[in-house]
Amino acid sequence: MKRRAAGFLNGSIASISYGTNPLFALPLYSAGVGVNSVLFYRYFFAVVIYGLWLKFVKKTSFKITLKEFFPLLILGIFFSLSSLTLFVAFRYIEAGIACTILFIYPVIVAILMAVFFKERITKTVVAAIFLTTSGIILLYKGKPGMDLNIHGIIIVLTSALLYALYIIGVKNIKAVKHIKSDKLCFYVMLFGLLVYVFNLKFCTQLQILDRPFLWLCTFALAIFPTIISIETINIAIKLIGSTTTAILGALEPLTAIFFGVLLFGEHLTPRICLGIFMILFGVFLIVTRRLK
Repeated sequence: MKRRAAGFLNGSIASISYGTNPLFALPLYSAGVGVNSVLFYRYFFAVVIYGLWLKFVKKTSFKITLKEFFPLLILGIFFSLSSLTLFVAFRYIEAGIACTILFIYPVIVAILMAVFFKERITKTVVAAIFLTTSGIILLYKGKPGMDLNIHGIIIVLTSALLYALYIIGVKNIKAVKHIKSDKLCFYVMLFGLLVYVFNLKFCTQLQILDRPFLWLCTFALAIFPTIISIETINIAIKLIGSTTTAILGALEPLTAIFFGVLLFGEHLTPRICLGIFMILFGVFLIVTRRLK
């Protein structure tokens, strides 16, 4: 019971923290900072901060075997490319729409787990996916007359697939099953950083931030949707499985709604309230089923 409860708590924290991506990324974009530079700073500071924490506070050993190296490298690249494709999509479609479309990843996880790992999709899981997906559709509020960019949609769907593969990999790759969540988190961020080092021609094209506020945004990106999100989602996957953790991702769009109301003066309409209720009810279904 305690193991399940801890899994749900960590899965919820992971979803909420990952949902803060647009909050800190969009000000950087507005200042003219490129996608690869934004993500380089995000992962670089995450690796440094978390690495120092593990080394001097938690006294964690960073030693890994060659057998563990390649799966960790693949997981890091998958997670990093998921971030990259999501952030690129912000250039083509609204961040809220992108995060809404991204939520298709629980469906991808459930399908892949059923096809390749023979995980049974129960009626409760189907109902939870239906409710949470329907709720997120209700949360979507596009601008009048604005058409969705097909290129942007394809990029977000790619991000959802990569994120789903990461979640499944953490649970099912034998070489990483026994690795502690903190060490797994560190190496996912470290290997993920390599993507942006390569994209920026080994940092020769890295943009320098010229304002304290922009530095603050990069630190926030490193801590909330990166360090906190990766560590807690790894713990959740190990405790409650890939499919359940993915469904808890419904809390990500709720985070965007919360900050929109709290910081940007957005109003809660009956449609949005209904969407929130459906999402929470869907999450409630899967949580109570698992706890039983």
